[in-house]
Amino acid sequence: MVPRVEFESYYGRPVIKAPSWAARDIAGYFFLGGLAGAGSVLAAGAQLTGRTTTATAMKVSSLAAVSLSAAALVNDLGVPSRFPNMLRVLKPTSPMSVGSWLLTGYGPAAGAAAVSAVTGRLPRAGAAATAAAALLGPAVASYTAVLAADTAVPAWHGAHRELPYVFAASATAAASGMALILGPSPESGPARCAAFLAAGAEEVATRAAERRLGMVAETYRQGRAGTLLRTARVLTASGATTALVLGRRSRSAAVAAGLALLAGSACTRFGIFAAGVASAEDPKYTVVPQRADPQPDES
Repeated sequence: MVPRVEFESYYGRPVIKAPSWAARDIAGYFFLGGLAGAGSVLAAGAQLTGRTTTATAMKVSSLAAVSLSAAALVNDLGVPSRFPNMLRVLKPTSPMSVGSWLLTGYGPAAGAAAVSAVTGRLPRAGAAATAAAALLGPAVASYTAVLAADTAVPAWHGAHRELPYVFAASATAAASGMALILGPSPESGPARCAAFLAAGAEEVATRAAERRLGMVAETYRQGRAGTLLRTARVLTASGATTALVLGRRSRSAAVAAGLALLAGSACTRFGIFAAGVASAEDPKYTVVPQRADPQPDES
């Protein structure tokens, strides 16, 4: 029997360049942007259903999250002027260009909604800003997945269909956790249900992404990424279950569940980021899947 040949590149060098992004900045940007966007949707829902305390808390939370998210992005860019330079044109085929404009539109809307809610002034303008932030929120929460998948990084590009759903579900879990922490227990019903549904959706989407990735899914299960993603699953599942079962009766249980959901969402983003770096650094994840794909008939 001939032993199976293991792929090696020249001198063991990567075939593609690994992302040069700093994990703290960009994975944090992914997490905070998702928290902000999904939080605005929950804030609008809370406002419409008369849960005013939760609505105000989530508007302030979303403003803080998008501000920190923008700061992390600018810090990674190195030169603050690079961000406004990206707004000189709008290129619909570029996730980076579309994302820059999304943040530019979403940030002021989230800010106006939060200021109106806290001060009580200009309620009609505040309601319009709340609606605008809620409309842009899902795109803000998920466009970073499109941005990552638009690269040549195998662990991200190979899951380009499922990754936006993973990010959206993770963002919803995080925003639900924030609502559980900041909102009163009698108003937590929608947040508890959203957390449970988001946890299930995230698990389904992640499993689907791993199936599509094939051998590249090893990067989601091994090393730093594997540790982070396993931790994320435990935290998200336990947080969602605790919120659903005990969140209404126990304030301390609701806070614990919210913290677990937030931590789980953060671990998901940092884990996916680490998986992408690992897949880019090992040349086999770039070449072997391409060799396995059937070649098109050129006749």
